[in-house]
Amino acid sequence: MSDKFAYLSSVERSRTYLIKGLQTVQAHDGYISDAAIEAIAAYFSVPPVDVEGVVSFYAQFKRTRPGKYKVAVCDGTACHIKGSISILEWVGTELGIKPGQTDRDGLFSLETVACLGCCSLAPVMSINGKVYGKLDRKGTVKILKEYRKNG
Repeated sequence: MSDKFAYLSSVERSRTYLIKGLQTVQAHDGYISDAAIEAIAAYFSVPPVDVEGVVSFYAQFKRTRPGKYKVAVCDGTACHIKGSISILEWVGTELGIKPGQTDRDGLFSLETVACLGCCSLAPVMSINGKVYGKLDRKGTVKILKEYRKNG
């Protein structure tokens, strides 16, 4: 195992702990890279295709490097009724990406979430955990431009 993944040694070296190993790598690196697939396979003595199978099965695992700013658009019931689909479309258009993607410059990644727990502020999105509510197109675009300006 390469030194880059030395932190995996904190996980018991048993196939039973494969998901824990993947969670550890993702918590450390933000995603599961091709190199991580190989290192995890070697660490747990399983074929890389088995590791890839687990990664592709569970939605919690990301295969692309997240952007500096992680944009999460809420699509819970209150937000959905108040127009979160439009918010998602505006964000996607402004950033040139779809949910699950990271923009070309690595600044933004986009995802939808089931609920941010801010129903009274619907529709909402969060950027790196900071919540923005009662969004409309103009406000959404303005927020994204501020983040882009600050790089």
